[in-house]
Amino acid sequence: MEKLTSSSGSGGWTGSAFLFLQSNLQQVDLPVLYKNPEQKINVFKALKLTLSDSAGGLDGYEILKVHDTDSDLIIQIKFSDEMHCMAFLESYASGGLKQCLGQHLRAVLSVTEELEFDIKLKAGRKTLDDFLKDRDRCLRCIKEAQPDRLKDDEVAQLEKALQSLMLNDRHPSEAMHKGSFSSSSSSSSKPLSPAIPPNSREEGSLLPSNSFKFQGRVYDDRRLTSSDHQKFAFEIGKQWKKVGRSLQKGCRALKDPAIDNLAYEFDRDGLYEQAYQMLNKFRQSEGKKAKLSRLISALEENGLMGIAERMLDIQPAERQ
Repeated sequence: MEKLTSSSGSGGWTGSAFLFLQSNLQQVDLPVLYKNPEQKINVFKALKLTLSDSAGGLDGYEILKVHDTDSDLIIQIKFSDEMHCMAFLESYASGGLKQCLGQHLRAVLSVTEELEFDIKLKAGRKTLDDFLKDRDRCLRCIKEAQPDRLKDDEVAQLEKALQSLMLNDRHPSEAMHKGSFSSSSSSSSKPLSPAIPPNSREEGSLLPSNSFKFQGRVYDDRRLTSSDHQKFAFEIGKQWKKVGRSLQKGCRALKDPAIDNLAYEFDRDGLYEQAYQMLNKFRQSEGKKAKLSRLISALEENGLMGIAERMLDIQPAERQ
């Protein structure tokens, strides 16, 4: 397939699609969970992380509204960039989106069972699953189905709550209760705790020099290992260049045109090898300074929160 070029900068490329989600696990009824004031923001966080992983960052798309029917959770998505839309389609078609969604929902809901979903993608009256192999046709259908609404007020409030969570290190439920969509009744439900992997601990008043903070948790910092290296190369896909450009700010070996040269040199070897060689150059150049915290920061900077969580081995079983 020919590589698409973004038209968002010149022609205002826009399109719209509806993502239908239905869990096959009885205790994970997505519409019911989304209606629950204590769980709404957790489900929304999983949706945002999934889209970030699938579309390649935070740009080029936005959630306009989340509809909850008796059986499905339906996410109305506006795309404003052709390349991000194509990345989303690739992830959806390959099963990557479904896998990411399962991982993020298990994490935020503290579910240990594997989650299975029935998913469907529609643009206007057309079901894109019927001709998913024809990506260009899918792209045209999404572009033809122009958004019919602005962003819903509730979605805007949820995004503000998530932003507040990231800036002030509050728990999702606590941040959500600051908004107008919190429950009016006093609930004694214990809010879900952030993940607590073995190498993390509760944040104290001071941050030790050999540690870093991610999503309100303090983690022991260390040099990147071969395991980190391989995991990053496997997870990052086509976003390796963005992460590389974030890392290059403090790494001379990745200064321009090093990243473009790596892309050209290892073009035939695929994305895994390109990502592997980029991080290899970073590790070799920086030595003891090639720390886990720098990689996590670069992932955060590009909105790749789901990959950052997996790099830190945040698992639902480790949640309180």
